[in-house]
Amino acid sequence: MAKAKVAIVVDSTAYLPPEIVDQYNLHIVPLLVNWEGQSLRDNVDIKPTEFYTRLKTAKEMPTTSQPSPGDFKVAFEKAAETAESIVCLTISQPLSGTYASAIAAQHMVEGVPIEVVDSRSTTMGLGFMALAAAHAVANGADYKEAANAARVLIPKMRVVFVVDTLEFLHRGGRIGGASRYIGTMLSIKPILHLEDGKIEPLDRVRTKTKAVAHMLQIMSNETAGKKTHAAVIHAAAPAEADQIYARVQGQIAPESLYLTEISPVIGTHTGPGAVAVVYYTE
Repeated sequence: MAKAKVAIVVDSTAYLPPEIVDQYNLHIVPLLVNWEGQSLRDNVDIKPTEFYTRLKTAKEMPTTSQPSPGDFKVAFEKAAETAESIVCLTISQPLSGTYASAIAAQHMVEGVPIEVVDSRSTTMGLGFMALAAAHAVANGADYKEAANAARVLIPKMRVVFVVDTLEFLHRGGRIGGASRYIGTMLSIKPILHLEDGKIEPLDRVRTKTKAVAHMLQIMSNETAGKKTHAAVIHAAAPAEADQIYARVQGQIAPESLYLTEISPVIGTHTGPGAVAVVYYTE
């Protein structure tokens, strides 16, 4: 059988719906959740429902780690069985060592050209970039062109989110510029975003309801009159996510809109109750 021109490898924080993963034959490399002596593959050995249930009564909090270069090497070699070249997209470098592992693995695999892209994003920010690369490949792009189709979205991608508490981000060392809110943690709900791949504060309000309304207002202001692609993401907050999804659909009417759950690896840092909107405009 003739090989495909390009295969796409992406890490497990991309949150693309399973049907999209199947449609474009995407190769997923899981990050790891380390918990009570076990190293669990994100969304493989531990799924969101089990993770958030277990988190409620856990004596010991989980930590996370990136896939090893060996994990990427295995994925690249598997992808190379059916493709002539590879595009690999990873979670933002400031948030994880995943990109470094992919770069190390790139030098361990011979005879197949590999382009590794630091998305400077995560969740559906990374997912939308993988989708852009997949669409480019489907339209005949080579691996360099497919990687560039993803890179074009980096400055356009917006990830805006609200957490119930800053405790998890603080404990996991991912809090970035939002550390200035720590002293008032109990009395405010921060609105955060990814800026150049790092978590930074956007605003703060008194209640979760107001924080979500403000998050949606930011999105509405930034997308007004433009063709928008969007996703709503949640950590064990399905009812709230459904409401946000309906509001995004009604207020913004994006060209495409996804609803997906935050996996254990990102959930370790956001904690339960986090909700996010991810979007970009054409």
